[in-house]
Amino acid sequence: MCCLRRRNDEGAAMRFRDRVAVVTGGAQGIGEGCVRVFAREGGHAAILDRNGDAGRRLAEELNRERAGAALAIVCDCTEFDGLRAALDASAAHFGRIDCLVNNVGWHPPATSLADTTLEEMERLMRLNFMTTFVASQAALPHLRRTRGTIVNIASMVALVGQDQAAAYCATKAAQLGFTRGLAVELGVEGIRVNAICPGNIETPLMHAWAQTLPDPQSGLARMASLQLHGKLGTIEEIGRIALFLATEDSSFLTGIAIEAHMGACLDY
Repeated sequence: MCCLRRRNDEGAAMRFRDRVAVVTGGAQGIGEGCVRVFAREGGHAAILDRNGDAGRRLAEELNRERAGAALAIVCDCTEFDGLRAALDASAAHFGRIDCLVNNVGWHPPATSLADTTLEEMERLMRLNFMTTFVASQAALPHLRRTRGTIVNIASMVALVGQDQAAAYCATKAAQLGFTRGLAVELGVEGIRVNAICPGNIETPLMHAWAQTLPDPQSGLARMASLQLHGKLGTIEEIGRIALFLATEDSSFLTGIAIEAHMGACLDY
C-alpha cells in the first residue's frame, strides 16, 4: 500500500502534519525547542512571547523553510486579557488548535524563604502557574473541537525540591496538581493533559540563573556533570517529548508527568 503522508528530509512520516500548537514563551528556551520540533514535523506553531523581536525572527526562519509554519504574537502572558486574545487570534489565524504548550515561566535567583517577599511570590505564581490556568481555560473551546492536548512544562524541582528556591518549587508543583486534576475533568471528552518535568536543560534562563552564582562557570559545569552522559539537555530534546505527548503515540497517557533528567535525579 502506497504511503501518501508527507515526509521530512529523514524520510520519516511527519507526526504533527497540519495540526496547530500554541506555545507560551515560545521565542526561546524550551518553548523554542517545542516550536521547532512541531514545525519540523509538519505542524504550525503560534509563538506567544513578550519578546516580539525574538518571536518574529523564529517565525520568519521557520516560514522560510515552509510557508505558514509559524505565527509570532507579541504577548505578555501575565496580562490575562491579552493572553486570552492571543489564544483566540491563534485559532482564528490557523483555523484550529490541537495542542497548548504551557511553557512560559521564570526561575528567580537563589533566594531563601525569609528573603522572599509576598509580592515576589505572587508575581512568580502569576507567571509560572496562573498563566497555565488562564491559557488552558481560554484554549478549552478550541481543544474540544479537535479533541486536543495540553502539555505543561513543569520542572524536576516540583518533585525533588531545590535549595533557596521554595517559591519556584511551589509554582511548579501547582502545575502538576493542575495537570492531574484537569486530566480527570477532561478525560471523558477525549482531551489529554500531561506535564514534562525537565531537569538541567541548556537555555538562556539556565545561563542567566548561573550568572547569579558566585562562580557561574563552575556552577554550569556542575549542573552538566549531574547527567549520566555528562552534559546539559537540549531544548529540542524536551520538544520531542512534547511532540510525543501531543500525538497518538501517547494516546493512553493522561495526567502524568514525564521526568526528563537523564539520570540526574536517580537515587543510587
